[in-house]
Amino acid sequence: MTTPKPPPGHFNILYFASAGSYTAKNVEALPAPLPLSELFGQLEERYKGIRQNVLDHSLVTINLAYVDVDGDEEGDETKKVVIQEGDEVAIIPPVSSG
Repeated sequence: MTTPKPPPGHFNILYFASAGSYTAKNVEALPAPLPLSELFGQLEERYKGIRQNVLDHSLVTINLAYVDVDGDEEGDETKKVVIQEGDEVAIIPPVSSG
């Protein structure tokens, strides 16, 4: 499956596993630029309860590089990370195996 290119002024966010189940979407375009420190707040506004149920336990990548969303609480690099137009963000919840 090929991910559609986001419209001008947007970035794509990909939802995997339980994130996709929670949002009922595999991909969604959001307006850019967006500071990484605001990403979870934006998603919580759209999908009530997603932060506690999915996001707080998930890994996040921007253009296939892992980023630390919680880092902004200590005032470090995360405040400087801004998701740009055309970027690809992925929400990757933990996957259990059996």
